[in-house]
Amino acid sequence: MNPVNVAAANRISAALFANAFVAIMMAWPALARGEVRESFDMAVPTSPGPVTIDGREWLVYELHLTNFSREPLRLVKVDVLDANDIAQSFEGVDLAQRTTLAASSRPDVQPVRPGERAIVYLEVHAYATRPPRMLRHRVSYERGSQGMAEVVGGHLTPVAVETAALGPPLRGGPWAAVYAWEWPRGHRRVHYTVDGRARLPGRFAIDWVRKDTQGNPARGDADIVKNALGYGAEVLAVADARVAAVRQGVPEPQRVSANSKHSLDEAAGNYIALDIGGGRFAIYEHLKPASVRVKTGDRVRRGQVLASLGFTGDSTEPHLHFHVADAASPLAGEGLPYEFERFGVQASGGTATRERERPAPDALVVFD
Repeated sequence: MNPVNVAAANRISAALFANAFVAIMMAWPALARGEVRESFDMAVPTSPGPVTIDGREWLVYELHLTNFSREPLRLVKVDVLDANDIAQSFEGVDLAQRTTLAASSRPDVQPVRPGERAIVYLEVHAYATRPPRMLRHRVSYERGSQGMAEVVGGHLTPVAVETAALGPPLRGGPWAAVYAWEWPRGHRRVHYTVDGRARLPGRFAIDWVRKDTQGNPARGDADIVKNALGYGAEVLAVADARVAAVRQGVPEPQRVSANSKHSLDEAAGNYIALDIGGGRFAIYEHLKPASVRVKTGDRVRRGQVLASLGFTGDSTEPHLHFHVADAASPLAGEGLPYEFERFGVQASGGTATRERERPAPDALVVFD
C-alpha cells in the first residue's frame, strides 16, 4: 500500500476509535442507570423427563441461582416460560417454601448474598399433547435501594425418554407413600457431594410405611421397632435385573428412640441396588439385618423376594426407602423418574386402580 494511503487509513482508524470511545462514554450514564446489570448466574444442572403423578404429567427439577454480583439480591418471583408464554409462576410463600441456600445453616434465605447459591425446587405441569421443546426462567429480584430487576435464563430441554415402569416393591397394604416436595430435610432437597459433583439421589424417593385402617403405623408401643406394621415385610424385585450392589452387617436397635446418627457411608443402612437396564438402578435402603437373600452379580426376576423391611441406618421409623438413580451407590447417583405399572389407591370412596403412574404424596397404596 502507498505510504500516503497507509497514513490516511491510520487517521481514519484513529477517528473511528475516538468516536466509538466518545459514544461509550456518552452511554455510560445510561448503563449506570441500570440497563445493564449484574445479577444471578442461572442454571438447571439436570434436565428433567416427565413423570405422571395422580393423572397429571410433571417436570421435577431444580433451578440454581448463584449471586455473582457485589450486592445482596432478594428473590421476588420465578416464571417458567414456554416460548413466550408463562407455563407456571412461583412467588410469595410458595416461592419461599421452595427455596433453600446451598450448604448453608442460615435460617433465612433472603436476601441471597454475594457468593451464595439459592436452589429453587420446581414441579411444573408438563403438556400432555404438546411437550415443550425448551423452557426458560424469568427471575424477578430486588437490588436493595435500586429497585426491581429481571433476568431471563436457565434454559432446559425436557428429556424425551420413556420413564421406567416398575412392578411393586412390596405386597398388599395399605402402604403410605411418604414424601413431600416442601420438606426442608426430605429426600427431595438433600444433595450429596461425595466424588466432586453434587447430586440429588432422592429426587423421586418414596418411604413406604405400612398403616392400619385408622392410619396407625404400629401396634402397641410404636417405639419398639418390631411393633411397626411393616417390619419384616418381604421386599420384592421391581423388575428382571442384575444385583449391582449389596451391603449387609449394619445393626438395628430394638427401639426407635435408640437409633443414633450414622456415618455418611452407613446412612442407607443395609441396602440392595438392582441394575434394571438403561443406566437405571433401583435402590432399596434400611433393610433388616441378616435378611438379604441375594449377592452382587445375581440375576433376579420381577417379584422375587430380595430381603425384609427393617430399621437400619439413618431412619426415623421402620420403612422401606426406594428410589431410582443413575448409579448403584445410594449417595452417588442422580435421582431419576419412575412409575409403577399398577397399584390401588385407597380413599373414602373405595380403592381406585392407577396404571403407569407414581403415587401422590401420602397416598395409601395397595399392591397386588
